Amino acid sequence: MTFSIDSEIKSLCPNATLGILTYSVTVEKTSDSLLDKFNSTISELENKYVTEDIVKINHIQTTREAYKALGKSPSSYRNASEAMLRRIVKGKGLYNINNVVEINNIISVSSGYSIGSYDLSCVSENITLKRVPDGENYDGIGKSSVNIEHLPTLYDEEGPFGNPTSDSQRAMIKEGEKKVASVIYSFDGSEDLEKWMAEFKDLLTKYTDAKDIDTFIVE
Repeated sequence: MTFSIDSEIKSLCPNATLGILTYSVTVEKTSDSLLDKFNSTISELENKYVTEDIVKINHIQTTREAYKALGKSPSSYRNASEAMLRRIVKGKGLYNINNVVEINNIISVSSGYSIGSYDLSCVSENITLKRVPDGENYDGIGKSSVNIEHLPTLYDEEGPFGNPTSDSQRAMIKEGEKKVASVIYSFDGSEDLEKWMAEFKDLLTKYTDAKDIDTFIVE
């Protein structure tokens, strides 16, 4: 499996970088110990920020700047890390989904990076981050249709399936034995990626049966 970044994205967002973890895992209901970690993370962040602070968090700020460079309003189409942190600061918390999604979201709200986790059995071998052309939509998770035009979006041979704002239903993580790719979307280079990829790997090792964990960076 290969990941790449399209030249149009690199010309408009020169620091666009992807941190990738691939692994085999049993996706299942979140354990009590992981829920404790999830809830403690939310509690800490709820008291750490006020709403006005969120757009100033480095990785969120650079994602917003990338959206502007690509022609997308970062306020109308908030990246996932920003949207989740806004819920947390307002005391609304986050939904519990499954063990992989919980770890995905812990790392996302802790780091400020938007992260997507994808079922690799539902996508083809060659994946590229591209700027979406005018007028495109797809069926999002929990949403009937998402306007994805101009967003930095992962494409395979069948079309778009994931971006930092809202992933499609096609490769969503469901329970069962899965091969997964978790993609950290960075628009300020790779400086912090290794740290947060290591944190992600540590949580997978501690709270799931994940094996064959591979990590790499795409610039």
